[in-house]
Amino acid sequence: MNENEFKGKVAAITGGAHGIGKAIATLFLQEGAAVEIIDTAPGAHFTGDVGNQATLEAFAAYVLGRHGHVDFLINNAPPLMKGIASCTYEQFQQALSVGVTAPFYLSKLFAEHFSPGGAIVNISSSRDRMSQPQTESYTAAKGGISALTHALAVSLAGKVRVNALSPGWIDTEYRAYEGPDAMQQPVARVGNPMDIAQMALFLCSQKAGFITGENICIDGGMTRQMIYHGEFGWRLEG
Repeated sequence: MNENEFKGKVAAITGGAHGIGKAIATLFLQEGAAVEIIDTAPGAHFTGDVGNQATLEAFAAYVLGRHGHVDFLINNAPPLMKGIASCTYEQFQQALSVGVTAPFYLSKLFAEHFSPGGAIVNISSSRDRMSQPQTESYTAAKGGISALTHALAVSLAGKVRVNALSPGWIDTEYRAYEGPDAMQQPVARVGNPMDIAQMALFLCSQKAGFITGENICIDGGMTRQMIYHGEFGWRLEG
């Protein structure tokens, strides 16, 4: 990145107290940005549930009250993952509130307060294009934020760039894997949060100034690998 590019900038990050969100927050801080986090976990940050409208409004007011503007919004807070067999109506609605409504509403609340060159990065998932059984609430929310991304990019054209990242298997404990867990991925390893954080930082930089409305899948190539039972050692066991 350009030296000092992020100094004096303000980044608001949802779900920033752990995992991918924490890695993004750490990287922005290292680059000199002021970082404001909202998370349900207790800590030295704004604490609250992004699935609640009043909480979102309070967080936006808090950020703007402290800084007067925002440069980057990272919508990272993860929705609940439950499947059709056990997910209730209320749980499904909550997943959508956290995963889709919160990114939309924070974007709306900050829309008139972005500095020139501002950017929004939405954290989706490779599950926006592929699924395992019993993941409907999470998958629906991630599909929603992916579509929301290009809609916001068009609506906010000329004001804010909006892009999404779709992580694959990311181990938030930075564990190293060997054997099939690693080798099933074309890059021969499992991802870690910094793989996502580095791209989030890039998308907020001026080097990405011609990129908007995109969804970049960061999954070690797993969604590009064709799998057929009985070929190249792949076997499906029911």
